[in-house]
Amino acid sequence: MMVQTYLRRGQRNLQRFLLEPRIRLAGTVLGYFGSGFLFSAASLGHFPQPLALGWIAAFTGWRAVAAALGAMAGYPTFWGGAGQQGIVWSAAGGLLALLLGRREESRDQPLMLPAIAALLMAVTGLTFSVFLGDQTPVAMFFLRIALTFFSAALFSQATRCRDAITDWLCIGLGVLALAQVRLGPYLDLGIAAAGALSVGGAFPAAALAGLGLDLAQITRLPMTAVQCLAYFIRLIPFDKKWQRCAAPGVACCLVMAAGGQWDWTILPSLVLGGAIGTLLPPRPPLLRRRGESGTAQVRLELGAEVLATQQQLILELEPPPIDVEALLDNVRHRACDSCSARKSCLEQAKLSPALLDNPLDTDCRKAGRLIPELRRAQDQLRYLKAERARLGEYRGALAQQYRFLVDYLRQLADQLPRRGEGIRVEFRVEVSARSRGKERANGDTCLAFPGPECRYFVLLCDGMGTGLGAAQDSREASGLVRRMLTAGFPPDHTLSSVNSLLVLRGTGGAATFDLAELRLDTGTAAIYKWGAAPSWVLTRSGIQKIGTASPPPGFSVQENRMTVEKLSLRRGEVLILLSDGVDGEDALRQISLTPDAPPGELAAKILERGCRNPEDDATAAVIRLRPASLSAS
Repeated sequence: MMVQTYLRRGQRNLQRFLLEPRIRLAGTVLGYFGSGFLFSAASLGHFPQPLALGWIAAFTGWRAVAAALGAMAGYPTFWGGAGQQGIVWSAAGGLLALLLGRREESRDQPLMLPAIAALLMAVTGLTFSVFLGDQTPVAMFFLRIALTFFSAALFSQATRCRDAITDWLCIGLGVLALAQVRLGPYLDLGIAAAGALSVGGAFPAAALAGLGLDLAQITRLPMTAVQCLAYFIRLIPFDKKWQRCAAPGVACCLVMAAGGQWDWTILPSLVLGGAIGTLLPPRPPLLRRRGESGTAQVRLELGAEVLATQQQLILELEPPPIDVEALLDNVRHRACDSCSARKSCLEQAKLSPALLDNPLDTDCRKAGRLIPELRRAQDQLRYLKAERARLGEYRGALAQQYRFLVDYLRQLADQLPRRGEGIRVEFRVEVSARSRGKERANGDTCLAFPGPECRYFVLLCDGMGTGLGAAQDSREASGLVRRMLTAGFPPDHTLSSVNSLLVLRGTGGAATFDLAELRLDTGTAAIYKWGAAPSWVLTRSGIQKIGTASPPPGFSVQENRMTVEKLSLRRGEVLILLSDGVDGEDALRQISLTPDAPPGELAAKILERGCRNPEDDATAAVIRLRPASLSAS
């Protein structure tokens, strides 16, 4: 019992350590740096290959920078002077990812960055060949260009939407790079990884790993045959699970005996990899791409394409222009046709659209007849412009809804093949809200509900004003937001859709939105605000303000006033959502409760100290995440 207690305590301490944001961030940065470092070791025909460039081009921001720095350190480490081109590839790839990775064009056209990366590869090769006397063969030059494009496109696809085929191809490229990393005369990381895949991976992954070893040319044995034979040997129903780890070594001996070629240096790595493969978690059963899942996925993708085409047609459809000359002709007809001086007047031909902006600029001798007609035409022009702008709002709102539906259908199509995979919940939610209204009908609505894929939402909707009307507006808006989020719509699309609806209904400013999206697998949160009061994060070191006040939704489709703030709640931080009837800063500075206080008690204290305006509704919602493994104690 004592040993089990110490083990559980050590496990909890390790979980707390791994959940530290700094530890996780450092591990993530080290992972991207190390991956760039290892991919720089890739070789074909004993020439360095630009797999690291393709890996860098698949990311943006600091991830691309970390991968680029790792590759820039790896090329001189593995290739010495021959790795100078690799340093240039890595630096160019990092710069490319920083300049174009976050642009909308790169997201709409996934092959743009791979094509530019291949172009950089070609320019670099030509520069080194012409000016620095590089002796790379022409066939290898074109192979590098093709490999750059293929690897960048493959890694980009893997970061956007993973599937089994993409994973297998990435595994093959990874083994190709690891094959050049030797930690001693008898330990090769590529061979060890291949041995682990032959015992604990899928058959295509094992075969592609063997192909990567054959392309790396680190041994004369046909490693693809070794991997395939090892996979079939591991299917034998052994009595003990650990007996499967001998499958790669047995397969290697059989292939050496059959071919008459002997290479005993690879056996230790294969056996070690087989032992590691027995520790890998069991693979989930593959879903059939054909049949119901595949058919539904294809239909969703086709439906998304149809809606995208319709959205483009709507955007290209321009309303008819305003006929200003017709308005001026109407002015001439009303003011000049019955004028006694119409035959000798020269001002009729000088009526220009500029007079509709300032009718007093006319030089007519009988301005008392012309100016009123110009003012009437000015009012008509103003009305027509307002109608044209209104039609533009309608068209923009409709095109926006089509775009949201396109993204939603594509997201469903991407998730359908992996619907059987579960996501581990690492945190549980503690949420409590307290509210105080001026009247019986409270204009503030607070909802807390689970969403798909380990998401949890807390929504605070503040109806403008007080009383029954504000309460009805907030309930309708919050109910619509809840249904869309539960259906799987992204939060930004959901709030933009409600904004468009308020614009079309002419009820701008009817409600504000304060939406917290909690990830129960990572412990992070995203705060979406549109017109809502600032929120606060309470930690042991103090309080932090989140967001600023902005205009409420419902005034324009084109102007998006929504703000998004991301933060971590992994270390017990408390997120506080407030309506505009609560002075949060004053209340939080007066109370002395710590983040460990019960959420209900904290919300009641904030409402008691911060509710200074009795003429407005006030609501305080307190949110905290706790590790799910610690829920029992």
